[in-house]
Amino acid sequence: MIAISLSDVSLEFGTDVILDKISFSLNEADKLGIVGVNGAGKSTLFRLITGDYTPTNGSVYISKDKTVGMLEQNTGLEGDNTILGEMLDSFAGLIADEKRLDELQAQLEHTPADETLISQYTSLADRFKRAGGYEFRSRCKGILKNLGFDERFHDLKISSLSGGQKTRLALAKLLITQPDILMLDEPTNHLDIETLAWLEDFLSTYRGTLLVISHDRWFLDKVTNKTLEIENTHGTLYNGNYTRFVELKAENREIRERQYKNQQKEIARIEAYIEQQRRWNRERNIIAAESRQKALDRMEKIERPDALPDKIRLQFTKSGESGNDVLTVKGLTKSFPDKPLFGNISFLLKKRDHLFIAGPNGCGKSTMIKILADKLMPDEGSFEFGYNVTMGYYDQENQNLNPDNTVLDELWDCYENLTQTEIRSALALFLFKGDDIEKKVSVLSGGEKARLTLCKLILSRMNLLILDEPTNHLDINSREALENALTEFDGTIIAVSHDRYFISKLATRILDLGNNPPLDYIGSYEEYKTYKARQTRVEVTYTPEVITDAKEQYLKAKQNAAEQRKLQTRIRKNKEETKKLEAELEEVIVGQEDEATQSDYVRMNELYERQQAIEERLMELYEEAEQFEEN
Repeated sequence: MIAISLSDVSLEFGTDVILDKISFSLNEADKLGIVGVNGAGKSTLFRLITGDYTPTNGSVYISKDKTVGMLEQNTGLEGDNTILGEMLDSFAGLIADEKRLDELQAQLEHTPADETLISQYTSLADRFKRAGGYEFRSRCKGILKNLGFDERFHDLKISSLSGGQKTRLALAKLLITQPDILMLDEPTNHLDIETLAWLEDFLSTYRGTLLVISHDRWFLDKVTNKTLEIENTHGTLYNGNYTRFVELKAENREIRERQYKNQQKEIARIEAYIEQQRRWNRERNIIAAESRQKALDRMEKIERPDALPDKIRLQFTKSGESGNDVLTVKGLTKSFPDKPLFGNISFLLKKRDHLFIAGPNGCGKSTMIKILADKLMPDEGSFEFGYNVTMGYYDQENQNLNPDNTVLDELWDCYENLTQTEIRSALALFLFKGDDIEKKVSVLSGGEKARLTLCKLILSRMNLLILDEPTNHLDINSREALENALTEFDGTIIAVSHDRYFISKLATRILDLGNNPPLDYIGSYEEYKTYKARQTRVEVTYTPEVITDAKEQYLKAKQNAAEQRKLQTRIRKNKEETKKLEAELEEVIVGQEDEATQSDYVRMNELYERQQAIEERLMELYEEAEQFEEN
C-alpha cells in the first residue's frame, strides 16, 4: 500500500528552479535515503512533503490514515521544561488516564463493593494497558539512555542544553511517538558510534515508512533500501542502499554516455550522407537526402548526461620527512571540575601512523586533540613531538575563522606572500567562485566554513595532521575528496571522527578512550571491531521481570477487583439459595402437618431428616450473610 507519493513536483523561487519534476512513491515500511550535494534541495523537498512549502507544479499525496513526524536540523526546542518532562509530554492522554485510575483506586478503597466503580476501573485499566500505559515511562527513559541521556540528565532544563543535545532530544521525542511516516534530516549529527549503531538497529526494524537525509554512507547502507539522488534540480530513484546506488548510477551513466556517443556518430554519418547527396544535386539524390532528413527529424534524440556537480580538489603538501618517533605521550590526564575525562594515557606515535581516537561522547576525544594541538593544557602528564615534526590542525568548530573577514581576506591574511590570483585559484578548488569570495565568513553555511578551513590547511606545509571531526558539514562528494587526499598524504595523522566510512578507509590504529583501561589497538578499523567483538562476552542470564510501582498498583487493583466480583457472586448465590431453602422448609413443615403423612411413618421420617438438613444449611447461610455485612 502506498504511504506517500510525489508526482512531477517542482519548486521555483522567482527565476531560480530549486527542484524540477520530482516523482517517486513509497510503500509502507520502505526506507528511503535522500542524497545530494549541499544546497541540492534535500531539506526543501522535506518541506514540500510536510506542506511548509507549496510546490509550483505537481502534487504530494500522503495516505489519509498516516501520521507524519519530522526531525529538522533546527529543533526549535526551548524553555524550562526538563528533558524527561519533554518526553512525557508526548503521552498526555496516558498520563490523564493514569491520574483517573489513581482516583478510581482511592474510591474503591472506601466502597469496594461498588459495581459501577469496579466496571469503570477495569475498563480503563484494560485500555491503559493496551495503549502501553505501564511501559511508556520506561520506554522514554530507555530511548533517552540510548541517545546519551541517562538519569543524571532527566531533570536538566532544555534551556541549558547545547545545540547537539537539543537535536538528540528532538530525535528521542520523535522516535518515542513512532509516526507512520518518519522523516529525519541529518539524524546522525552529534551522535557517537555506539549511539549510531543503536539508531541503525532501531530504524532497521521500524515498521513505518522512513525518509532520511544523510551524508553518513555507513548509516545509509545499514538503514535504507531505496535511494533518491537529487542532482541538478532533478531526482532519480534507485532500488538499493547507498553502495548499490553508487554502482547503479555509474552503470546507468556509462550506458547513457555510450548511447549518446553512438547516436551522435550515427547522426554525423547521416548528415554527411545528406550533404553529399545534396552536392550531387540530381533528382534521385535530392529525394534520398530528403528521405534521410525526415528519418533524422523523427529520431528520438538521446540527451547527453548532465555534468556532475563540482567537487572540491585538494592535496596536502608535506613539509619534509619527520623522525620515526612523531609523538611521545606519557601519563596524559584531564578532567573538568564536575567530570573526569581520561587519565594516565600513554602511547608512542610512529611516522605514517593514522591514529583515530574513539569512544562515546563525553569521554574526552576532542579534548585530547586540543591538548595535542596546544589549545588546552593537561592536568597531568606530558607529550613531546619528534624530530622535524610540523603540525597542521583542523578545528571542527572552525574557531580559527574571523567572522568579519571576507572569504578572500580570510585566506590572504594567513598567506600574505601569495598573489590574489593564487588565492583565488586555491579558493576555486574548494568551490568558492565569483561573488562567493566576497561573502563574509559570518554568513557562510557550516559546509562552506568547513571547506574554507580545509583550504587554509592545505596551503600550509605539514607532516602531521591533527583533525577534529573533519567530515562534519561536508557532503558526500567532499568527504570522498578529503578521503582520497588523506590516503595520498605521505605523513602522519591523528583524527577524531564519527564517520565510519572515513575511519574504515584511513585508520591504521585505534585509541579507544571508552575502553577501561584505554585500548591502543594496532590495525585497521575492521580488525579493531572484530577484536572488540571477541573481547565482549555476552552472558545470557535469567532476568526476573521488573515490576514498576505503577504496574504493581495495577496488579493489586486488578486482584482486588476480581475479589470484589467473586464476593458479589457469593452474596448473590447466598441470597438465591437462602430463598429457595426457606421456601422448601415451609413446604416440609406443611407436609408434616398433613394427616395422611402423619400416618405414614416412613414419609414422616424423610420429612424430618430433610427439615434438619435444611435448617442446618440455612444456619450456615445466615452466618455467611452476617460476615458479608460486616465486611
